[in-house]
Amino acid sequence: MAKYQQAVQTLLDEIGGKANIQAVSHCMTRMRFVLVDPKKANEKAIEAIPCVKGTFTQAGQYQVIIGNDVATFYQEFTKYAGIEGVSRDAVKSAAKTNQNPVQRVVGALGEIFAPIIPALICGGLILGFRNLIGEVNLLGGGTQSLTDVSQFWAGLYNFLWLIGEAIFHFLPVGITWSITKKMGTTQILGIVLGLTLISPQLLNGFSVATTAAEDIPVWDFGFAQVQMIGYQGQVIAAILAGFVLVYLEKFFQKICPEVIRMVVVPFCALVPAVLIAHTVVGPIGWKIGDFIANIVNMGLASNVKLLFAALFGLLYAPIVMTGLHHMTNAIDSQLVNTYGGTNLWPMIALSNIAQGSAVLGMIVLQKRNERAQQINIPACISCYLGVTEPALFGVNMKYVFPLVCGMIGSACAAMISIGTGVTAISIGVGGLPGILSIFPEYWVNFLLAMLTAIVVPFVLTIVVGSRKLGREERGLVTAGAPAEPETTAETTSQTPAPATTQQADNVLTAIADGRVIPLSDVPDEVFSQGVMGDGVAFEPTGDTIYAPADAEITVVMADTKHACGLRMDDGTELLIHVGVDTVDMGGDGFTLHVSEGDKVRRGQALITFDANKIAAAGHPTTTMLIVTDPGAHSLVTHTGRDVKHGETPVAELG
Repeated sequence: MAKYQQAVQTLLDEIGGKANIQAVSHCMTRMRFVLVDPKKANEKAIEAIPCVKGTFTQAGQYQVIIGNDVATFYQEFTKYAGIEGVSRDAVKSAAKTNQNPVQRVVGALGEIFAPIIPALICGGLILGFRNLIGEVNLLGGGTQSLTDVSQFWAGLYNFLWLIGEAIFHFLPVGITWSITKKMGTTQILGIVLGLTLISPQLLNGFSVATTAAEDIPVWDFGFAQVQMIGYQGQVIAAILAGFVLVYLEKFFQKICPEVIRMVVVPFCALVPAVLIAHTVVGPIGWKIGDFIANIVNMGLASNVKLLFAALFGLLYAPIVMTGLHHMTNAIDSQLVNTYGGTNLWPMIALSNIAQGSAVLGMIVLQKRNERAQQINIPACISCYLGVTEPALFGVNMKYVFPLVCGMIGSACAAMISIGTGVTAISIGVGGLPGILSIFPEYWVNFLLAMLTAIVVPFVLTIVVGSRKLGREERGLVTAGAPAEPETTAETTSQTPAPATTQQADNVLTAIADGRVIPLSDVPDEVFSQGVMGDGVAFEPTGDTIYAPADAEITVVMADTKHACGLRMDDGTELLIHVGVDTVDMGGDGFTLHVSEGDKVRRGQALITFDANKIAAAGHPTTTMLIVTDPGAHSLVTHTGRDVKHGETPVAELG
């Protein structure tokens, strides 16, 4: 008899039956369904199933929380229901059918640009540095730049253009590659298509405007001529060309016999795609891109530009929370290509700074609330460095008024930025370091806007918060009765325990270098509400996760590499989960050092992760250590301090 026979039968019935399931997969702790009609799911009945720890809906997926044994449950469920399980990518694709067209378009743009953004940021910093050493006359009484007086700086100026040109002029290659990667087709064909758009055989796209029509080279087919124009820096044209290639390849994959597919499909997909790119979608995309850039530029340069700036600055943070902000990446890139710079991006950087400054106000207000500070301080630092999600979701949305104060400060700063003509060379780091991507002649103006984005939200948050926040939230009084001694079951201690290298078997040590925080501060309700069990969380400063005790590896996510389960010698079961919603990354940025069945020692490396990739994907790096099955033990945790992996105790099993 199957372990979960009754549970899977009940779940299938209460979720609406097989006919209501469009797709299903699982991650480390959850079943993930895409339902034909989500309203048919009987949530109360599902949550009443003994092995179900909770349910919620996110990004078009109905998620049922099972726990560490979800893999076994999933196998029994799919077998009983007669359903073929699919990959998480397939579930995500199916979930998009529950989204409206705007959400799908914006989501697609976000997935296309996400892998490219690190290069764009790097390129923006490089171009900013080149302008500083080559275009700003700092010497000779304001008549000479560094490159004018030093061969070293002149050589560096020329060398850095090698990278800048590769990133911005050859951007179509990155876009067409990213599209084929996202759509699951042949990535090298996407790269080749991108190269045909910026080939040196073609007239450089940036030279078209200054070249007479009769001097533009053509391919002469006898009955027709096609202009040999490059699409350097073009965004929309590259996106359209990439999708033409993808759908051609999928079409020929479907109709070609497998025995000749390797030969026929690449040829029949790539050659027409290149021809269509240069004759149809390329020129159309160029016009669309210029139209979008012109419209946005008109808004930024018109008589109502201050109103436009105020609205954009006010609404950008809520736009980030909906995911619609990914659209601005394409617009910014098009503005850079068309006008040589963007007025839009500085306002984005200022919005990030404003939200971080609202959190800074909360830090001052809650300086005596140790638990709040554990999330306030990292969120503020992260926001000032351009990653806003921890601040938006972990602090500002929680209290609402800091979000509004940040929005007001952002609107004020945006009006100063647009009113004084601040222009960025390209997309850059969206926080305080963003000044490096601003044309040097606008640095003073941008600093004024930055000062506004810091002061206004900070002061407003202090003023409003002093009235809105209760004494308990500010840490001026202690909530409830005094805490029981640490030996009492189910208590959480804020008193640091001494770090030692030799620990008792019942002690769990830090799984990462960094800071340990209460589970309640994790920006994921499944973990923060203790659905999976009690434990602690970490804001890691390193890139490696280590074993908290001697144990056996009971389960690993071999494909996504972001989580693993352990069992201690006394039967206590643990779960380690790196990041929030990082299952969506499909293993990109993670390295798993252990396999199921391995015996590990305290302090042994389990998982390595790339924090930059996690941040670029829009996820927090907060890492959870959960005691999913404590057996007969009680748990005492120690939070609110800096820790060292393998040494600092973070919990004891009583």
